[in-house]
Amino acid sequence: MTNDQLLEFLEAAQEAARRGAAVLEEWRARFQVREKGRFDLVTDADVASQRAIRDYLAHRFPTHGFLGEEDALHRGQPRSDDPPLWIVDPLDGTTNYVHDCPMYCVSVALQLGGELVVGAVFDPTRPEMFASARGHGAWLNGRRLQTSKIDRLEEAILATGFPPDLRGQEQTLAWWRHFSLCTQSLRRTGSTALNLAYVAAGRFDGYWGFDSHVWDIAAGVVLVREAGGAVSNVHGETFNPYAPDAVASNGPLQPILLAHLRGEP
Repeated sequence: MTNDQLLEFLEAAQEAARRGAAVLEEWRARFQVREKGRFDLVTDADVASQRAIRDYLAHRFPTHGFLGEEDALHRGQPRSDDPPLWIVDPLDGTTNYVHDCPMYCVSVALQLGGELVVGAVFDPTRPEMFASARGHGAWLNGRRLQTSKIDRLEEAILATGFPPDLRGQEQTLAWWRHFSLCTQSLRRTGSTALNLAYVAAGRFDGYWGFDSHVWDIAAGVVLVREAGGAVSNVHGETFNPYAPDAVASNGPLQPILLAHLRGEP
């Protein structure tokens, strides 16, 4: 992969995210809501946004693969020799979108040779485009991003996400209580992709989650890394975006967060 190709992929990711977001805005007054599972909403807007993104990327890169949240069948983890794979969440923050709460976005990432190399997260309500490519830094509307320098939990703002249905997963609430008592503040935005983008931008200092999907976090992982932050699974091993747990931070807080999360809330 040449540098020019990487930048072409980054430009395509941003354009795809914009096209998906345009579809979301068109559907705002006329979508129908269904449930994938209890409390797990899907709208006609999600499906239409993903279709627009898939069609655009397939036209530009017909040999590339595509994995979207609204796919009926989710494939397993790709091999390093598989074709480049676009990983897309056409609407991250569906519940917010349904309730007209302006905390939702479109997330588009590219995995190549087993590595996440491009990420774009577009929030159409502000509007803000977070974009990054490996070795090229992370950017917000053309302004370079850098993670925060906070190195004490007492001064940190952390974010997390909850599963759609908390029944049987009450430990999530225990971790919320745990970090409420040892940080400056916590945030639950309802959008994992925006949580990670905000870590990259220095708005949040860290993020943890136990119910992640690859389409939720793929673009955000590239953003955090390129802004100078760190991403790992809870046990600190080489990060696997297809595992359900993820911890991201500005860097200095990473070992502190991991030490907490390896214990009991």
